[in-house]
Amino acid sequence: MTNKLDKKHILVVDDDQKIKELISQYLIEQDFIVTTAESSAEAKDRMELFSFDLIVLDIMMPGQDGLDLTREIRLKSDQPIILLTAKGDPSDRIKGLELGADDYVPKPFEPKELLLRIKNILNKIKKLKEVNEVINFGETKLYIKKMIIKNKQKIYKINTSEKKLLEQMILSAGKVFDRNDISKLINLKKERAVDVMITRLRQKIEPDPKNPVYLQTVRGNGYVLWSD
Repeated sequence: MTNKLDKKHILVVDDDQKIKELISQYLIEQDFIVTTAESSAEAKDRMELFSFDLIVLDIMMPGQDGLDLTREIRLKSDQPIILLTAKGDPSDRIKGLELGADDYVPKPFEPKELLLRIKNILNKIKKLKEVNEVINFGETKLYIKKMIIKNKQKIYKINTSEKKLLEQMILSAGKVFDRNDISKLINLKKERAVDVMITRLRQKIEPDPKNPVYLQTVRGNGYVLWSD
């Protein structure tokens, strides 16, 4: 049994009472603390009172919809958000990811699928917290929270897309990320833009960008990142 202090607190926002109760009951059985809301306004009231580890948020709601609420939350925090979307509307899913949602689950769905996605996000957050604030690539140092790289007495800034890619590659050291993976991760429309980003990161990380040691190309597959 999980210690009460260690339990994760989930906010479930959906105007469909049956879905809200189904999710809430299932997550409680899986040892989560669950708070519910049936509108964006009610969700914001709950967020004033409690600190949540993750939000499960329906897109289609009366009043302020889930996409607008996601946009509003992202102005203030990077709190994890999983969107519940209509199965036949990929545009909403894409818009949600563009606004900063971490994942989406199309309706109808199995509660276990939602649970796995919640656990996946929470595990990644836990690993990120465990990662040292400074990541070393030889004499080059990456300061993730400050979003800067120090290389040969030079300081380079990294943008949010570069930060997100580096975080995922660090968490999956040795995993090959193909161009399609990277495009989806940071929402790049063209694969060529991925190569441009990799080249830019090599100039910031590598001692010799033309002969990369840490951010390497796996011919025919993609890219892999190694740190010390």
